[in-house]
Amino acid sequence: MRLGATPQDGGTHFRVWAPRADRVEVVVNGRSVALEATEGGFHQAQVAEVGPGDRYGFRLDGGGVLPDPASRSQPDGVHDLSEVIEFNVATIDDEWRGVELDRLVIYELHVGTFTADGTFDAAIGELARLAALGITAIEIMPIAQFPGSRNWGYDGVYAFAAQHSYGGRAGLIRLVEAAHSHGIAVLLDVVHNHIGPEGNYLAQFGPYFTDRYNTGWGDAMNMVEPGSDAVRDHFISSAVEWIAEAGLDGLRLDAVHAIIDQTARPFLEELTDAVSAAATAQNRTAVIIAESSDNDPRFITPSADGGYGCDAVWNDDLHHGIRVALTGDRSGYYADYEGIDDIVRCFQNGWVFTGQYSIARGRRHGRSLDGRTERPPGVVPFDRLVVCDQNHDQIGNRAAGDRLDVNVTGSQRRLAAATTVLGPFTPMLFMGEEYGETAPFPYFVSHGDANLIEAVRTGRKNEFPQNDQSAVPDPADPGTFQSAKLTPARAFESPGRELVQMYSEMLKLRRTLAVLTDAEVTQTVRRQGSTVVVTRLLGDAGSMLLLNYGETAEQIPVDAVWDVAFDTADPAQLNPSSVDAARVAPWSAQLLVSGTV
Repeated sequence: MRLGATPQDGGTHFRVWAPRADRVEVVVNGRSVALEATEGGFHQAQVAEVGPGDRYGFRLDGGGVLPDPASRSQPDGVHDLSEVIEFNVATIDDEWRGVELDRLVIYELHVGTFTADGTFDAAIGELARLAALGITAIEIMPIAQFPGSRNWGYDGVYAFAAQHSYGGRAGLIRLVEAAHSHGIAVLLDVVHNHIGPEGNYLAQFGPYFTDRYNTGWGDAMNMVEPGSDAVRDHFISSAVEWIAEAGLDGLRLDAVHAIIDQTARPFLEELTDAVSAAATAQNRTAVIIAESSDNDPRFITPSADGGYGCDAVWNDDLHHGIRVALTGDRSGYYADYEGIDDIVRCFQNGWVFTGQYSIARGRRHGRSLDGRTERPPGVVPFDRLVVCDQNHDQIGNRAAGDRLDVNVTGSQRRLAAATTVLGPFTPMLFMGEEYGETAPFPYFVSHGDANLIEAVRTGRKNEFPQNDQSAVPDPADPGTFQSAKLTPARAFESPGRELVQMYSEMLKLRRTLAVLTDAEVTQTVRRQGSTVVVTRLLGDAGSMLLLNYGETAEQIPVDAVWDVAFDTADPAQLNPSSVDAARVAPWSAQLLVSGTV
């Protein structure tokens, strides 16, 4: 039974969960219609002469009119009436099956700042260049309706509604259909661990929250206490809808550590099973990626084997190792990292922390992928770990929201890119990095509550007590949002054009050389001086990735004749040359290949 408003049979069917209310009415077109109470605290009715475009809300026990918790459209904002919209389903080509995990190259983007217009339709115009680059999936930051028109998306309050200022659900579907036509999958970042503070009326309808836990963003969602079945179904239904109706190809689950759940069948397991079933019913693949820094292999263990059943999980350790190796920054959580040795450990074990003591946490942290100290080949494929050298969190968690590109040299920037793209993990780029975007990505909001705005301002400054407070942008200032807008024209101008060419060449190598990504590869990793040496063998094919994180060139002896397939010190090189000893320039990466590749 579909929640919310569903046009059908010449009218609209309304259904809402309100277990604490004795009387529920839908208020639409100036009239009130009583809903019939059904089992489980649900109320529903079919209302004639109501259709797309009509505004409605629910009245509980004679109180004020509230927006629909399962609203698909909030054209007048989070506080106003919901809108009945067409029951649109994305048109999926019979040949489209989605993108398998081992082919994923993810491009994370924020709709509002990705283009000048900041809409789904405007994003369509950038798809051709992303496809040409070698991107196989875009990951859209949260779009659940939030207050105002400027927000990272993590203050969303309507899990079923696509942000109206972006183009709403119809605009999202147009973007999905266009992306598929370019061979690009669409993943959506969804937030199930908390609800934004403004426009949040869920508690008036039922026990959506628990005060037994605090997420850091407010009360936790009720996943275990009385009434939690309907709460879980609310979010699972919205996730399934994004796949089955909007045509999305997967989800990124935000901050899963903040979903407190000790039940025998955890919410995450239930969610992943439901989403996978929805995709399978349409003969497609849906990829589920968890955001977690817990370094816990249970996220990517099949549910049949006692895990949560996610396909992949974010791996922050590689990012942190790269950042420390390039900049020497040891503040905050970087205190746990040493740099080059961390990169070595990631290539060996997947994660840096697999049970060792963490200085930042003051306790042991993580678990090995298979319960042993090092990961034998083939236990858990490295493509189940999503890596990056920057993302919205790692940029936005800095006081000024400054990108890696403005903190390192061009050589170092290319080295970081090669470490993520040419490694065995699933790579993720953050919008604009492919051409060296320098626009920051600071935190921004457009709340309507003056007290809430001031609280956000104060909280943001308190995050950075060691910084000059004037250097922390005002999240509510429209200029802060405008500063984050991309300038994609730079992709066609020097030096951005050359950087795009480098990324394109690396992604081509990733697509065409099985020895770089095949799960059956045998891999060995060692450190020589400041260079990480990653050797992979697959049948009679071999590759050697050399990552020099030092200020001097290094000579790396090799035991056979290898071809230089790529060198960030000479990224325009198109004609490989043979070597029997490799000289790796300072702050550079080199890829050697041998055999039948």
